[in-house]
Amino acid sequence: QDCDGLIVRSATKVTADVLEAAERLRVVGRAGTGVDNVDVEAATRKGVLVMNTPTGNSLSAAELTCGMILCLARQIPQAAASMKEGKWDRKKYMGMELNGKTLGVLGLGRIGREVATRMQAFGMKTIGYDPIITPEASAAFGVEQLPLEQIWPRCDFITVHTPLLPSTTGLLNDSTFAKCRRGVQVVNCARGGIVDEGALLRALQSGQCGGAALDVFTQEPPKDRDLVNHPNVICCPHLGASTQEAQSRCGKEIAMQIVDMATGKGLAGIVNGQALSKAFAPQTKPWITLARALGTVLRTTGKQAQGSVQVCTLGTPLREAGSYLTPAVAAGMLAGGAQTEVTLVNALLLAQEAGLKVTTTHSDAAAEPDGSAGLLQVSLQGTPHRATGTVQGSTPVLRELNGATFKQPAPLAGPILIYRAKASEPSALAALAGLLGKVGVQLQSYHSSGVVAGEQWSVVGLSAPLSNLGELKPHVTEVFQLHL
Repeated sequence: QDCDGLIVRSATKVTADVLEAAERLRVVGRAGTGVDNVDVEAATRKGVLVMNTPTGNSLSAAELTCGMILCLARQIPQAAASMKEGKWDRKKYMGMELNGKTLGVLGLGRIGREVATRMQAFGMKTIGYDPIITPEASAAFGVEQLPLEQIWPRCDFITVHTPLLPSTTGLLNDSTFAKCRRGVQVVNCARGGIVDEGALLRALQSGQCGGAALDVFTQEPPKDRDLVNHPNVICCPHLGASTQEAQSRCGKEIAMQIVDMATGKGLAGIVNGQALSKAFAPQTKPWITLARALGTVLRTTGKQAQGSVQVCTLGTPLREAGSYLTPAVAAGMLAGGAQTEVTLVNALLLAQEAGLKVTTTHSDAAAEPDGSAGLLQVSLQGTPHRATGTVQGSTPVLRELNGATFKQPAPLAGPILIYRAKASEPSALAALAGLLGKVGVQLQSYHSSGVVAGEQWSVVGLSAPLSNLGELKPHVTEVFQLHL
């Protein structure tokens, strides 16, 4: 309950109930790759960051996979078990050479590529599939990419190295096994469920699959022992990351990632808040503050936190900024609502649920004469409400509000008062000065816009919020108080 951070390995389950109980929790670190044991959606909803160490156990998992391929080719575990029973079965354990055989690698990320390069040393031809890695990138490490339909009939061995997603669940199933070469050998050291266990058992029983090596299962430990007990199956109790080196590496990496996060150095291994990884760069922090402030200004002046919000970044410096400024605008729009604390992690999810649609566009057109800073513009579609700002030095400032441009950009920080009044009626400022004098609050800055339709906007920086705006209201068309 009193922890800001939690580090787990694979056995500890971080459920929605655990997350609910840990009121102060800000980050969950998984020392390892898979986050099946963490309720990522519940964490996101609560604004809790989930991190993993995707590189820490890659080599160990790749080496185990290579060992499994060798064991399938030469039936090493079965022969060793037979020897322990006092037998000498040389004819029974006739194997095959790997040289010249074709290995299909499904998933060409860190582990898949390490497996491919190692098995090439045995003379295997490596083909593969990955929806993200380009064919040019995989060709650089010796893997020819093909559509899945062309992979199934070509392979002597198939190994899977994908995350467990709806699109990869049951990737090998009855219909894909039927397209494979008879006697194909299958390895799964990735995640239980990528290979349909029922389909695998049927393929083994019919001889369509000649052997399988499994380190992972849909249910761990598996209650149904039919696969484990099949004579052509070799299996391990999820040992992919079980080396001293991987355990040490993952433990150190997740600890360092959390220290780097806490000290503001940066973020790595983010599972559910990719927008945040850029949020730690010193030059982006004021822009995130600006985006959140503009979202709050838009919600307050537009008097709604629903509908469609258009976020537009202008100028080349902000070309890649939409990914982290969009959730920041959403967080500003939702701030002060009844829901849980809004962070960059959960802002877009909560916005969607609140009926707020946030879309992003970008234009390289120089927003400033020198184009050095860039501009951020947020607007409530179907209404005249629009706010535009930029960053001067490290200060977020408001440039324009509902079509009225400020002569000098107004700083968006601390307690501020925004009001609209008739340009020909200067009494608003006098009434405000009188009110501030009464309550002992200092006026720290004053900025006014150009005149639009006989009215102008004013942004006033205060030393403290005002408890009552009653005296000011007769002198203005509308007035809002914000704490940014």
